[in-house]
Amino acid sequence: MELPLPPGPRAPSPVQTMGWWNRPLAYLERCRARYGHRFTLRLLAQPPMVAISAPEEVKQVFTAPAGVLHPGEGARILEPVVGANSVILLDEGAHLEQRKLMLPAFHGRRMEALSGLVDEVVAQETERWPRDRAEPLHGRLQALTLEVILRAVFGLERGERLDALRARLAELLAFGARPISLLPPLQLPFGPWRRFRVLKDEVDALLVGLIHERRADRAERDDVLAMLLEARHEEGSAMSDDELRDELMTLLVAGHETTASGLAWAFERLAREHAVRDRLVAELDRGDDAYLAATVQETLRRRPVLPTAAPRLTKREIEIGGWTYPAGVVLSPTAYLVHHDPAIYPDPYAFRPERFLDEPPGTYTWIPFGGGRRRCLGAGFAILEMNAVLRAVLTRCEIAPATDGVEVTRRRSITISPGDGARTVLRERVSLPASATAAVSTAA
Repeated sequence: MELPLPPGPRAPSPVQTMGWWNRPLAYLERCRARYGHRFTLRLLAQPPMVAISAPEEVKQVFTAPAGVLHPGEGARILEPVVGANSVILLDEGAHLEQRKLMLPAFHGRRMEALSGLVDEVVAQETERWPRDRAEPLHGRLQALTLEVILRAVFGLERGERLDALRARLAELLAFGARPISLLPPLQLPFGPWRRFRVLKDEVDALLVGLIHERRADRAERDDVLAMLLEARHEEGSAMSDDELRDELMTLLVAGHETTASGLAWAFERLAREHAVRDRLVAELDRGDDAYLAATVQETLRRRPVLPTAAPRLTKREIEIGGWTYPAGVVLSPTAYLVHHDPAIYPDPYAFRPERFLDEPPGTYTWIPFGGGRRRCLGAGFAILEMNAVLRAVLTRCEIAPATDGVEVTRRRSITISPGDGARTVLRERVSLPASATAAVSTAA
């Protein structure tokens, strides 16, 4: 006898898929209001997905045995871009081994070594942003986060290879934002998938060339690729070209659109929340980053870029929160619903960084980067980058919204971003703090 699943919408799967795609946050809200903190969605071409938002059940999912829940199988849709060796797609022992290889590259001291380069790239890019006119910042932020990854992760210097990779990757990533990217790649000699395969082959050739060049280069470097080249499997072998290529693409996909969208939401909110913005600017002018850290945390609480946190496919029967789930079901901790539970965050729709000044985010109540053994490896790097961008802009510019009212959400593949691209007006500040003056000199 098949085990029952928690109740959920009874509409046909095409109707549920339309709601999930077109208005994902409102759809999740309606389902929670009707069915409670766990409910089942049935989407096209996917196993039944149970949305979970009670912190104690989130904890049980995050800490379940690796052989029972498989996040890698729940993310197979990303394989055409990131490759079969990606740490995102691996499960059990294979995932643990690959994660151990990558962890040293994201150690705190390694991130500190990269912070100067990140600040340099951010200062150069934001200095070129237009002033005194309405500008959708999301596209600018995508270009900025791509540049940071190419320089700090791939270790590329200015030149033909950087220019070639930048152009091809920008087009490849734009394809990934389209709804068709969520469909399995059809091996057809025409249509958008043909162009995708051409781009992928060109990117692969450039990356393998870079990997071979760096293997032969004995110079000491601080970029992430240098750390991955030093990594060794348990038996002593280095990562293969395919492994390195796939992990570089994983870091690109995981750290490009997500960080750009997180920053876009930060600017969208700060342009409208005058009290928060004014306090943040004053604190930055004094050289105090505590409120900046809290603002980033509140941005990721209020607008988690990924509304669900690493969905896991059940491989064996498991009990979560007193409910027994059979094999073949996706259990999905739902960051957006956890972050907007009034029992956890009073007045959850208000933008209040003060929430995090006295109490750090909870392990199972603040989950924009997932959790457990599958927590995003690059979470620290993403926060470092968000801090750098907000500091660079707010110490140089005054910001104001270009339109009245808040921007609605828009889905871009698996991420959620501001519907109008965070349209913002930047105006040069009349008097600059010493830190901003120094940044301008560096950028110049």
